[in-house]
Amino acid sequence: MVKKPFQAESKRLLELMINSIYTQKEIFLRELISNASDAIDKIYYRALTDDAVSFEKDRYAIHIAADKEERTLTLSDTGIGMTKEELENNLGTIAKSGSLAFKNETELKDGHDIIGQFGVGFYAAFMVADVVTVVSKTLDGEQAFKWESNGTDGYTIEPVEKEAVGTDIFLKIKENTEDESFDEYLEEYRLKAIIKKYSDFIRYPIKMNVTEQRPKEDSEGEFEEYKEEQIINSMVPIWRKNKSELTNEDYEQFYQDKHYGFDQPLEHIHLSVDGAVRYNAILFIPENIPFDYYSKEFEKGLELYANGVLIMEKCADLLPDYFSFVKGMVDSEDLSLNISREMLQHDRQLKLIAKNIKSKIKSQLQTLMKNDRDKYEKFYQSFGRQLKFGVYSDFGASKDVLQGLLMFYSSTEKKLVTLSEYVSRMGDEQKYIYYATGESNERIEKLPQAELVADKGYEILYFTEDIDEFAIKMLRSYQDKEFKSVSSADLGIETDEETDTKAENDENKELFNQMKSLLVGKVTDVRVSKRLKTHPVCLAADGEVTIEMEKVLQAMPDNQNVKADKVLEINMNHDVFRALKQAAEHDKEKLELYTNLLYNQALLIEGLPLTDPVGFTDDMCRVMV
Repeated sequence: MVKKPFQAESKRLLELMINSIYTQKEIFLRELISNASDAIDKIYYRALTDDAVSFEKDRYAIHIAADKEERTLTLSDTGIGMTKEELENNLGTIAKSGSLAFKNETELKDGHDIIGQFGVGFYAAFMVADVVTVVSKTLDGEQAFKWESNGTDGYTIEPVEKEAVGTDIFLKIKENTEDESFDEYLEEYRLKAIIKKYSDFIRYPIKMNVTEQRPKEDSEGEFEEYKEEQIINSMVPIWRKNKSELTNEDYEQFYQDKHYGFDQPLEHIHLSVDGAVRYNAILFIPENIPFDYYSKEFEKGLELYANGVLIMEKCADLLPDYFSFVKGMVDSEDLSLNISREMLQHDRQLKLIAKNIKSKIKSQLQTLMKNDRDKYEKFYQSFGRQLKFGVYSDFGASKDVLQGLLMFYSSTEKKLVTLSEYVSRMGDEQKYIYYATGESNERIEKLPQAELVADKGYEILYFTEDIDEFAIKMLRSYQDKEFKSVSSADLGIETDEETDTKAENDENKELFNQMKSLLVGKVTDVRVSKRLKTHPVCLAADGEVTIEMEKVLQAMPDNQNVKADKVLEINMNHDVFRALKQAAEHDKEKLELYTNLLYNQALLIEGLPLTDPVGFTDDMCRVMV
């Protein structure tokens, strides 16, 4: 029999498709099942317009069978079949798709759509098979034909006998090599896993002979194996059901079945959109943070289906980074896929879906915050840090989206509060949203720098995470109220002593200059404190870089030695100040001793490391002696 060459394409092109387009060999089964589903769909559409054709759904199925001894894998469908000419056109010309042509010529109805759009999907079979044989009998003809190829030099077509309408595909599975085992594509458990992964929601039954064990008759404790044909796929996906049909338990079961997490979902979002782009989606907000969430190994993304067929396990383009904790799936009929279906064209449809999903997630979180505060706080304990990263990243491009979702611990409410709630409690005389930074709420409560703000009765937000202050610096203000650290040089609080401060600094200028010279390179200034009430000393910061930001930046592996401009503030109403003045007048060594002690005390209050711990302990001993 004369072998025909593949039309219009070279052997090299076919090899490229087989070896380069698909990243995983298991994809071949998804492609063949999708084609089989299309073939049954075509009968369905014929039945809509042709009274001579009936469509009884129970009669249609896709059958898969493996023969380990013969190393064959067979896939059979009860679809419309192909004529000799269609075998020539659809299989003999690479990238010629009968499904795409049918879709373009047919007005699709009743929610059905044709899955296969590109002819190369069939050729994925050559990744696992040495020889591919297709036997097909069309609905309109009596004669069946066999198409056969080894995927290199061409193909043959000849008439054969076949009773039933439909198509049988026989794959002669390759022998194992040193690098790869092809035996897996003959294993029952592996075939079932591939079907469940990619084709679980094909609308027609996918049937296989499955090995089961049953007790032997007339014997106790003994079992025998038998094979029984079972339907492997679920067929009707949960996302295509009406929400009214589903319970929370249904969504939780889907979450577990898809292995989205080991926890329970905190909240779910079910979308059915029929607009500029049609899609269904089920999204989950997990209860707990994944163990690898902040590691390089974590991959964000939603499962992406095209008409019920899984094409990507992690489509990162569907989620912004700040919502990367969301799990779930999207199924659309309108996506533009490339020829392998593994990579998406970055087109308008995908961007529209992503934009809508982002909006829905934000809306759901806002609703959760309003209607179930305890549940939202539970979510925030797990993923609030990621929202703050979202505010800070990309130079604050997403700050307007996220600022309303942020929460911080309040000094007056003794619980997490939103920025909106804080601002609603501000009096007319309060200019700023005040915050304090530290390792814990307990430590922040003891900060000397917070005394004046707290004494005025102003609420203070506690920042205990390293990202907090960076995010707020990017935010700058909320509802036209600027943020102000309690450690800032200017707190914006008018006091009765305000006019006296300059005079006090001038009066003690010589003392402060002496102390400044003793701390050269450590502080930029020494001055009277307006904020201290009971504590003798504290550090304040001039400029944009705060002391807490310095600690974070210094802890980074490639830090640029960025430091805050530190100011040592002295409480003039404390007994320590009088001791300083006496030392400055009568004992310069004692002044140096007191200055170093006060500076190291201020460092300890801020949680900063002592530059000379031994020197500090020696100074303490000198004071005691």
